[in-house]
Amino acid sequence: MTRQTILVVDDEPAIHRFLKPSLTAEGYHVVQAMNGMQALSMATELKPDALVLDLGLPDIDGMAVIQRLRRTSDVPIVVLSARDRESEKVRALDLGADDYVEKPFGVGELMARLRAALRHRKPAVEGGPFVSGDIVLDIAAHVVRRGPDEVKLTRREFDVLAVLFRSMGKVVTHGQLLREVWGQASEGNTQYLRVYVGQLRQKLEDDPAAPRLILTEPGIGYRLV
Repeated sequence: MTRQTILVVDDEPAIHRFLKPSLTAEGYHVVQAMNGMQALSMATELKPDALVLDLGLPDIDGMAVIQRLRRTSDVPIVVLSARDRESEKVRALDLGADDYVEKPFGVGELMARLRAALRHRKPAVEGGPFVSGDIVLDIAAHVVRRGPDEVKLTRREFDVLAVLFRSMGKVVTHGQLLREVWGQASEGNTQYLRVYVGQLRQKLEDDPAAPRLILTEPGIGYRLV
């Protein structure tokens, strides 16, 4: 089996020295870039299976790297950055990053998030059906099932769940959800989301108070796992 190639983009040699053996031990082929322009060139030439990307690069900001890559590529991008402000995380995800891991980081968490990004590289067929555990969502038929039973959802509940399923495994920001379900004018109304996500958890989770399907990314958005 051909090994998947991971492009690590960081200007800290210590990060490369740590990540290369860790990723290699997981079975990946690792290539490295020290700045943004080198990363863009290598991404075009080598077509890696995923990027692990720092934002604080010496030539162009990592946000610009995400933005430029997303013009032509759907390669999974996991941001690895010391920037811990929610606004930075939201911006990176809104620009098209698949996930965000803060430095200092645990290698186990990074590997898990990288695996999740790689699993969901190929978008699901638009009409579904989409499956997560015992939950099945069929967009074409406008039906949701939990095991053998159909779950009755309102139109808004269905739309919110469909957006989450289309990005399964990825963080979907509050802004993305609000724009897709309610339109651009509702982008700041996060109370809508709290209500509808709460209702979805009541209908779909074994224990709505300890959700395992729709997870909250505090201050950022939601992730369906």
